[in-house]
Amino acid sequence: MQPDQQPPVPVLDLSRQYAAVGDEITRAVADVCAAGRFILGREVGQLEAEIAARTGATQAVGCASGTDALWLAMAALNIGEGDAVVTTPFSFFATVSSILRAGARPVLADIDPASFNLSAGAVEEAAAADPTIRAVMPVHLYGQCADWDALAPVAQQHNLLLIEDAAQAFGATWNGVGAGALGDAAAFSFYPTKNLSAWGDAGLTTFRDAAAAEHAQSLRAHGMRRRYYHDEVGWNSRLDTVQAAVLLVKLRYINQWNDDRSHVAARYAQLFLDAKLVGSVDDGGIVLPVADPRGTHVWHQYVIRTPRRDDLRTHLAAHGIGSEVYYPVPLHMQQALLDLGYREGQFPESERAAREVLALPIFPELREDEQLRVVEAIRSYFA
Repeated sequence: MQPDQQPPVPVLDLSRQYAAVGDEITRAVADVCAAGRFILGREVGQLEAEIAARTGATQAVGCASGTDALWLAMAALNIGEGDAVVTTPFSFFATVSSILRAGARPVLADIDPASFNLSAGAVEEAAAADPTIRAVMPVHLYGQCADWDALAPVAQQHNLLLIEDAAQAFGATWNGVGAGALGDAAAFSFYPTKNLSAWGDAGLTTFRDAAAAEHAQSLRAHGMRRRYYHDEVGWNSRLDTVQAAVLLVKLRYINQWNDDRSHVAARYAQLFLDAKLVGSVDDGGIVLPVADPRGTHVWHQYVIRTPRRDDLRTHLAAHGIGSEVYYPVPLHMQQALLDLGYREGQFPESERAAREVLALPIFPELREDEQLRVVEAIRSYFA
């Protein structure tokens, strides 16, 4: 059988997860439907309590999406007009668009080339140069926490709030502290591709301060604390009860699924070593992702880097192997954000990463024979 005639190796296959938990979820959703509790039903409160307990946060507030969760974190902490927020240009668009939606100004700082996460040194430079900066929003990219040992002292020195973009990192930790409890607030996304995923859009914000959480509860419901009494202009961003029911089922399995992802990542590393494929970008080879020993990486994505990324991706597609690029265009070079005033070349590590990163198939149910095919296809490309 020719390579392109073999069954494809998808970058993600949610049907395998459905085969394992679909019946449980169907029953949970049917219970919501039978009771008719579609808006902020008891499952929403239960999910909020369980996630607060798991992460170590003081309180959690469910909302309609991960994008809304970022906005909700800032709005509840009264970040808005006249404030600036430092974040990374190497992330999904919502990281910056949520800052703009909150009425604040995004200030970008470059990334660490090994972890792809926000560089504390770059944050320090930005904070020292701009007194309007009020907060830092690090992204726990690909499932690995940003270097909190370096970022927290910078924030403390400049009296800055820390807001985690934890959209890709449910279950990740740093020095034993869960993502979601490291900063003043954190935002999670449960988009279907995430390691903890809903059956549609869903998000959640965690808070250190109970008063900020209470503010967020009001903001997600048009600024209401009492029904039809609006204290401020909020937004309609309530977590759907059906999605909460889905997430409560999956929450029972997330620790095992994250462990399975770690096993898949470790197997990739060994297979690449056995195939003698590990090198450096400078010699034209591939660089494997690293997991900082101070944290727990949940491997939302397994991202290699190579200067021959686009050709390699074409080669993999010809062999029926899925891949994805997260992210091909840094945020400062996006057409919609050119008004921020940044220019190409200003964030060299982010721009280089955008040219070189490639996400390989990874999900808890990925089989060893499928990983062997991925690595063999890459080996054949470099042969």
